[in-house]
Amino acid sequence: MFTALTKTTKYFSVLFLLSLGCVNVFAQNNQLWYNKPAEKWTDALPIGNGRLGAMIFAGPMVDHIQFNEETLWTGKPRDYNKKGASAYLPQIRKLLFEGKQKEAEDLAQQEFMGLLSETGDRSKWVKEMQSGKGIQGNPASESYDDKLWKTIQVPSYEGWEAVGLANLDGAVWFRTTFDVPENWLGKDLVLDLNRIRDQDFTYINGQLVGNTDSNEPRKYTIPAKLIKKGKNTIAIQVLNYYDKGGLAGYKDTKKKIGIYPVGLDVEQGISLVKTWKYKIQNEDPPEVAQYQASYQPFGDLNLYFKQTKLPITNYRRSLDLSTAISKTSYSLGGVAYEREYFSSEPNQAIVIHLSASKLGSISFDAELSSVHRKSEIRVLKDHSIALTVQVKDGALRGESRLTAIVKKGTVKIINNKISINLADEVTLYLTAGTNFVNANDVSGNPELANIKALDGLKGKSYAEVKADHIKEYQSYYNTFSVNFGSSENENLPTDERLEKFATSNDPAFAGLYMQYGRYLLISSSRPGTQPANLQGIWNDLLSPPWGSKYTTNINLEMNYWPTEVLNLSALNDPLFKKIKGLSISGKETAKEYYNAKGWVLHHNTDLWNGTAPINASNHGIWVSGAGWLSEHLWEHYLFTRDKQFLENEAYPLMKESALFFEDFLVKDPKTGWLISTPSNSPENGGLVAGPTMDHQIIRTLFRNCIEASKVLGKDEAFRKDLLTKVQQIAPNQIGKYGQLQEWLQDVDDTTNKHRHVSHLWGVFPGNDITWDGDAKMMNAAKQSLIYRGDDATGWSLAWKINFWARFKDGDHAMKLVKMLIKPAGNGAGSYVNLFDAHPPFQIDGNFGGLAGIAEMIVQSHQGYIDLLPALPSDLPFGEVKGLCARGGFELNINWDKGKLTALEVKSKSGGICKIRYKNQAISIDTKAGKVYKVSGELKAL
Repeated sequence: MFTALTKTTKYFSVLFLLSLGCVNVFAQNNQLWYNKPAEKWTDALPIGNGRLGAMIFAGPMVDHIQFNEETLWTGKPRDYNKKGASAYLPQIRKLLFEGKQKEAEDLAQQEFMGLLSETGDRSKWVKEMQSGKGIQGNPASESYDDKLWKTIQVPSYEGWEAVGLANLDGAVWFRTTFDVPENWLGKDLVLDLNRIRDQDFTYINGQLVGNTDSNEPRKYTIPAKLIKKGKNTIAIQVLNYYDKGGLAGYKDTKKKIGIYPVGLDVEQGISLVKTWKYKIQNEDPPEVAQYQASYQPFGDLNLYFKQTKLPITNYRRSLDLSTAISKTSYSLGGVAYEREYFSSEPNQAIVIHLSASKLGSISFDAELSSVHRKSEIRVLKDHSIALTVQVKDGALRGESRLTAIVKKGTVKIINNKISINLADEVTLYLTAGTNFVNANDVSGNPELANIKALDGLKGKSYAEVKADHIKEYQSYYNTFSVNFGSSENENLPTDERLEKFATSNDPAFAGLYMQYGRYLLISSSRPGTQPANLQGIWNDLLSPPWGSKYTTNINLEMNYWPTEVLNLSALNDPLFKKIKGLSISGKETAKEYYNAKGWVLHHNTDLWNGTAPINASNHGIWVSGAGWLSEHLWEHYLFTRDKQFLENEAYPLMKESALFFEDFLVKDPKTGWLISTPSNSPENGGLVAGPTMDHQIIRTLFRNCIEASKVLGKDEAFRKDLLTKVQQIAPNQIGKYGQLQEWLQDVDDTTNKHRHVSHLWGVFPGNDITWDGDAKMMNAAKQSLIYRGDDATGWSLAWKINFWARFKDGDHAMKLVKMLIKPAGNGAGSYVNLFDAHPPFQIDGNFGGLAGIAEMIVQSHQGYIDLLPALPSDLPFGEVKGLCARGGFELNINWDKGKLTALEVKSKSGGICKIRYKNQAISIDTKAGKVYKVSGELKAL
């Protein structure tokens, strides 16, 4: 049994102070806080331990905690590769060389894409729905009695899920009426519904007038003979197979759906924007074929409080980045209430602790639920309930358990809820597990993770659990600190600081944003977990944007840009394990599609390590994912000088990726260069021969493999082969507008504002183009970015911050920081909880922005440490401790009034440390473990 809650607040405070690491976190601005509860998911505050994540809404009377477990996905282990696809490779290449892009894309779409998952019998289901299975009578009939039907707002562009039918796929009938004026009689009418998701059978007065199964606008002509004076009936059977459903109407809500005479428009007709009657006919449509799987939400915990409804005062909710603890506090009826929430890695549980200033004041019901249709609650002993879920059309299932530990008061299970009355203190432990073992094994027992976690909590007080959580978390967080000075906005709630940041002087908010990014990475990527996906580990939707997968043509990689430079190197572990898994499935893809050695990864992957091309041939056939991920392996070695890691983990994977490209590269018949084809410049310009980004990645990979083989003293023949080939790869080229060409041909459009700026990969995160190496090419890259413009989606803004930092234009980089950290509204920016808005939410923008600010302060990709290379005028003061540089160096940097004042360099592995600041340079012969002090004039002290 669990021990009673006997530890005092004073005792815990001592433990808390003792647990603090070497960095003085109290000197930092480390809190997000608000004076009102979350209204939307993107207002809520995230917590996570790498595996278990939750979003805290913090309502005083009803608290909503939406939670995830990182391995709950759709899909199952299967073969993603189309057998024998390589037979079509020569023909696709030939068409591209002949300039027949459309023909190449058509052939590739037909013969070169990955395999879809299984699909259900759609035609059979449609026939059953049309025959009336699951519903009484004929709802299309004009005289059908719909008095007992419920109502729903129509239209809803975000699907019927947004207006009350959450997570529903299936068949739903909609009915309404409209009154026809006498002067419309004898005229054909237009029924303008625009978009319906996915298929509709539309009836007027019982007669079918339209049936569409696509995204095409619905604009049906109604013959005059079907219309009668007075009341007329519209009945629509909507069949929704996947994702959003219902009558969507127009994205621009100013445009109405409606009915009007031919020759007029909807503004001169009858609006159908109103509540309609609806009836669900069926909730089990046939399975929809998918190229890859989607990350899933697990469940929801709701706390319903029983306090007297008096005015609530002193409300505050917060997230302390230094302890990874969220708090909610308020006063009610003369009693001060407080809740603490955190996701414990040592104890593998989401922990919620409730306390009050007056004994016997805590009374609430705790309820578990899930958006999964296949879910149920069961009662366990020891004041516990369990939620079980089964993913639709997939192999994965999960179980979570909620256990209440109560000091004084009473606890009962009533109607599958934990009911607590008049308690002094309460601690809730929420655990979860699935049957996922690995990408090829789903034989696990979901109960075991719960049993193990709850067994580990037995005998521990809340204070001990909290102290263990803080100690483990701070082992990562306290390796870095940042102080950009103070501002008058520091005392404002975070949402108000966000609104003012772009137009006020608040440098500390940029520091807070950096630490928040580090917090998010620690919370979504611990050693032993899955990598952070498009949304980290936080998702509340069954059909999340882009499946909340791992998009490998930038987004997955961007998630891990901060790890080395921001002193979070250990958090690469999930990424490196993922790379190893992908290399196994990628070998099969390399063989089936390209008849090549080594491994290949296209532009997306998922929990099941799919590596085949997906979606559409004009962007899905991109071959450089393995090459880009190999860069992360090499960077880890550069930052740590861990030779054992290089030999045993990094180099074998890098070499296999290079072996693929050795086989894959072909001679361009016009130039004689080795080029990459078929591929694309993500996700811009379609299927081509020779995108610049590919060549930068491959050239860099070959160079890294050459250096690694020298360090390890092996593979001399392989090294020589790469040395020959690296000289033959198509070089970077400057086009007619003075720009870095995005493609082999000079076809760039200077008006193109595409969010991907892929051909600048060699500037960042690569080092194929540098100021020292080729200033002329660097200026061409800069010209390309100027043409592309500043405005972009969230993650694209983040990438551009890093470009401008590498261009050494700190003020321009800071301009983009302010664009990234502004209220999202309907465009890019940050949500109330500072999640990045693509829109919608994508966490890569947070991580990319964090890396970009670090690049302003230190760069080390040219063989030396470059201090304050892009310091913006908005950050005149700084104290940054724990920044890391290539070569195995850790830096503490101070500057004031825009000038370096002090530097400390800790050498982790020894060796020569070259440092530059403006026009000064110094070289230090370091020894491992020693710290070296340097003055602002770059003089050794």
